[in-house]
Amino acid sequence: MIRLEQVSKAFKGQIVLDHLDLEIEKGKITVIIGQSGGGKSVLLKHMIGLIRPDSGHIYVNGIDIVSLDDKKLNDIRKKFGMLFQAAALFDSMNVGENVAFPLIEHTRLPRKEIMKIAEEKLLRVGLKNVSHKMPSELSGGMRKRVGLARAIALDPEIILFDEPTTGLDPVMCDAIDRLIVETQKQTEATCVIISHDIPSTFKIANKIAMLYQGKIIEMGTPDEVRSSTNPVVQHFIEGKST
Repeated sequence: MIRLEQVSKAFKGQIVLDHLDLEIEKGKITVIIGQSGGGKSVLLKHMIGLIRPDSGHIYVNGIDIVSLDDKKLNDIRKKFGMLFQAAALFDSMNVGENVAFPLIEHTRLPRKEIMKIAEEKLLRVGLKNVSHKMPSELSGGMRKRVGLARAIALDPEIILFDEPTTGLDPVMCDAIDRLIVETQKQTEATCVIISHDIPSTFKIANKIAMLYQGKIIEMGTPDEVRSSTNPVVQHFIEGKST
């Protein structure tokens, strides 16, 4: 579904991605782990074309998005839904309008139909009778759910998650984990999650990739990663400094 080949990116001379190779399987949940500040968010933004690499290729459904102009890139982006770390809801819009936003922007459906779809997406993430509420009236966990409802509004083939459990208590983390798994099963979407939450990662991932010093140093199933002989991987999953 997504393939990165020899992708490199530097900011002000600091290398963030270093000839990185990564393949994301269709219809699976892939979790990318790594240290804070290690480039995980930068990697995710490359996949959706928000950042262009200094060199290398990024293929989405076989199309190299690096060489696309803005119009064609926007067409590719319609395949994606994204849940940002802080949900990134529009404070000036109520919940229903937030979820409806992608539909208003990218379809010509009547407003009544759009709001009906928004309600359906909210129900899918376990929220009922909240369309009229403002984001400021919601808990952190509820905002994440609204963000996910907006991310799936256009029935995307690919959903990207930026640290979905950050800032949540353990009970809410578990609820979001289960919601991600349920959403993937319902939509059959390809899910890419960046996280440093190791318990969550091993709970939900089909595949795990570890980013370290700009490269993917380990890729495999949870069992394969757990039994890795790479000391950097072991130190990270055990919470030890290298």
